[in-house]
Amino acid sequence: MRLFQSYPALLEHFYRVTAIFLNLSKPLILRSRMIQRSLIITEQLFKKPVFDCQMCGQCVLHNTGMTCPMTCPKNLRNGPCGGVRNNGNCEIKPEMACVWVNAWERSKQMSVHGSKINVIMAPLDRRLQGTSAWVNELSGRMEIIQDEWSS
Repeated sequence: MRLFQSYPALLEHFYRVTAIFLNLSKPLILRSRMIQRSLIITEQLFKKPVFDCQMCGQCVLHNTGMTCPMTCPKNLRNGPCGGVRNNGNCEIKPEMACVWVNAWERSKQMSVHGSKINVIMAPLDRRLQGTSAWVNELSGRMEIIQDEWSS
């Protein structure tokens, strides 16, 4: 399933369609705990095999070339640590390509969100671990976190 990561433009399109659908359903989603739970299960079933999703509750795939920054051994959300090896692999796990090298390369293939690779994101709010990133986005939690951090 990680084969899909080789096609960030396709994943970006799927992300955009999903965002439109969920935004249209926003009032219903925010009122229904059952729908919110089903979104958590859906995210686990889809995002885990495709992106090795860690269910941080603050998904930034569209900002990072459809690459999950939480798969970085150091959990870095704003770029590489400086220990990237000459071959582009991770300093902690030498057999693994640096998450941020992949994110940079993949973001170049994304026409809509590709430039967001340059956005500095708020630190991870660990209280949202295990929650639905989509519910957090629709409810405004993600915006609040970014605003509080930026102030």
